[in-house]
Amino acid sequence: MEDRTAVDRVERMLAGDQRALAQLISQVEQDSPAVPEIMRRIRPALGRAYCVGITGPPGAGKSTVTDKLTAHARQQGQTVGIIAVDPSSPFSGGAILGDRIRMQQHYLDAGVFIRSMATRGSHGGLPQTAQGISKLLDAFGKDLIIIETVGVGQTELDIVETADTTVVILVPESGDAIQTIKAGIMEIADLFVINKADRDGADRLQRELSMLVHMHPRYTWWDTPVLATQAHNNGGIAELYAAVMQHKQTLEDTGQGLKRRREHRHKEFFALLQQRVLARLIERLQHHEALLQLHAEVQDGRLDPYTAVEQVLAAADVLSWR
Repeated sequence: MEDRTAVDRVERMLAGDQRALAQLISQVEQDSPAVPEIMRRIRPALGRAYCVGITGPPGAGKSTVTDKLTAHARQQGQTVGIIAVDPSSPFSGGAILGDRIRMQQHYLDAGVFIRSMATRGSHGGLPQTAQGISKLLDAFGKDLIIIETVGVGQTELDIVETADTTVVILVPESGDAIQTIKAGIMEIADLFVINKADRDGADRLQRELSMLVHMHPRYTWWDTPVLATQAHNNGGIAELYAAVMQHKQTLEDTGQGLKRRREHRHKEFFALLQQRVLARLIERLQHHEALLQLHAEVQDGRLDPYTAVEQVLAAADVLSWR
């Protein structure tokens, strides 16, 4: 059934209504039943925006880099949408937390839209929620979308992997480059940034990381750069922006951009399918007498959960589709 309120909001959002955009984002965050209709309505308007994921350990200066990169993009005439993933409860209209208070200047800029997304309280999967918000910002007409995460946990890495370009920010205190590989960050980085490069150890970390990137290249078609910034005074920000744009151009020239977006849609489809099928299955079976009996047996230790789940799947017959 068509949700006329959602349809009206989509129409107003596509016409440039920022309040309607904020309301639609809230519906995506709440995993509203209207989300499929919203996504169907905005699909023809998608494909213009370029998405950059920014991640790194706490204290690396991600918010400062995001702030300065946004300002530089605005100087180049680009409009920007920012999705800031916060570790706290969401506030109406988006929270301004801690370090992000410095981005306050952008709230007065009609060319910038900032939304905080809580890691707790999101009703859908976080990567899917971030993708949904990113699509809304794309449909709204933003040229550049920046997704900034609070850390480098698996959830954050899953989120930034939905981006076209992933920037990993480190600081000299992050430790040696071997630890970077152990943390799995090498697997996702399109660009490395050593921020706070005026501190002791920055040159050494940059040299080590550059050597490791050269020895273990992620791609044959892209040499992952290791840049140095002092974001607090704009040092290296222009070079970072240029590197992002160079990566964007390389993705276009090699056809890897289309390949990457196809992979993103593949992951999104199966993640949504898993999420929705599981939710619907549990909803239908949670009051089923046989399921309640299995649950009681698992709780009492009379049945292991793996066997119980196999019995549920067999009873649900979901694996017998043709």
